[in-house]
Amino acid sequence: MSGSFKDDLIAELPNLRAFAASLSGSLQTADDLVQDTAVKAWSNQDKFQPGTSLRAWLFTILRNTYFSLYRKRGREVQDVDGFYSGRLAARGDQEGHLDLADFRAALATLPEEQREALVMIGASGLSYEEAAEIAGVPVGTIKSRVNRARARLAAMLAIDGVEDFGPTRAAAAVTLGAASLTAD
Repeated sequence: MSGSFKDDLIAELPNLRAFAASLSGSLQTADDLVQDTAVKAWSNQDKFQPGTSLRAWLFTILRNTYFSLYRKRGREVQDVDGFYSGRLAARGDQEGHLDLADFRAALATLPEEQREALVMIGASGLSYEEAAEIAGVPVGTIKSRVNRARARLAAMLAIDGVEDFGPTRAAAAVTLGAASLTAD
């Protein structure tokens, strides 16, 4: 192809539509797939390697888009009559704001080294090795700091186990009771 990317992309649209229709079995879905493919190709045109097949690149984008959509639909639950959605209950998040405020206050009282190690591991998702390299200390020191920080936070927040997370037993009972009432 010797034209501009835009012209070459437009020229491939009928081929994309035919391919999408053969994959999906639906002209409506095919049109949606072609549109998604064109948008993705346009926004990622800098990743296209000139001299290679634009058609192959576009077909790959379309195929990947189709299979992503197919997998997503496989995880969706059809709820035509509203049965499943009627059983859902969400607890209020008022307590969550208070819990977060308590956590922030407790975190602020930790020694700087412990707070830094906990944030690097827990919030930033760094590995112990990466955190140790950043802090310039041995890995064991980072592990120790994180352990002490977690233990201290648990003590300050009165967390004894997993059951201390989530709604209180009373709130959970109300939520579960409301869900069972809507199911009847």
